[in-house]
Amino acid sequence: MAEPALLTIRRDWRRPDEVAIATLRGVSTGLVADALGRSGALDHRIRPVWDGPAFVGAALPVATAPKDNLALYAALKFARPGDVMMIATDAYEGAAVIGDLLIGLMRNAGILAVVTDGLVRDVVGIVETGLPVHARGVSPNSPFKHGPGSIGLGIALGGVLVQPGDVVTGDSDGIVIVPSGRVSDVIGRLAALKAKEAELDALVKSGATMPAWVDTILNGGNVAYVEDAMASRAG
Repeated sequence: MAEPALLTIRRDWRRPDEVAIATLRGVSTGLVADALGRSGALDHRIRPVWDGPAFVGAALPVATAPKDNLALYAALKFARPGDVMMIATDAYEGAAVIGDLLIGLMRNAGILAVVTDGLVRDVVGIVETGLPVHARGVSPNSPFKHGPGSIGLGIALGGVLVQPGDVVTGDSDGIVIVPSGRVSDVIGRLAALKAKEAELDALVKSGATMPAWVDTILNGGNVAYVEDAMASRAG
């Protein structure tokens, strides 16, 4: 009986159009999530390891076995500049899945950022790489390189399905995944969302305390007001 494969690899896939990436660059993850119907964000526990720059890139999904990162080294062979390394560990917390040296190799290969539902280590060195890294936490424990793992296949990461070539946006608020088939739709919604946000921003700066639509709801006949009994007797 044949042994299971050490690594399962999809060697190539379609990346997002550079024009689409450029359009989404500089757009907050909050607006992108709004354009996705108020969804698409990874688990809130996946946080920036340091105050790195915002980024937009193409998902390079990798799945690793617990306490193992062989697949990450192999993924360097198939990475393209502009990819975001998306590492699914099944939220393993017994050891870091990656450290500063491997992240440095990824930076040299053109990787834009690293995102994992697992742990990382060597935070000081990670900061020195300049690469944004988002993870569930930090541990000095290191992984083995035995496998198994997969590269370029769909993964579940932070409660979201990530497919190769999906758009990954990240900033200080977190990570949002835009499925490749929805990129055009999301971009098409941004102008209206930006206008709405600018309108509310102007309202705040004007000194207003409440949008007019709140009064419309409160006076619309579908709100039940409960009077305080003590206040009623006092009157």
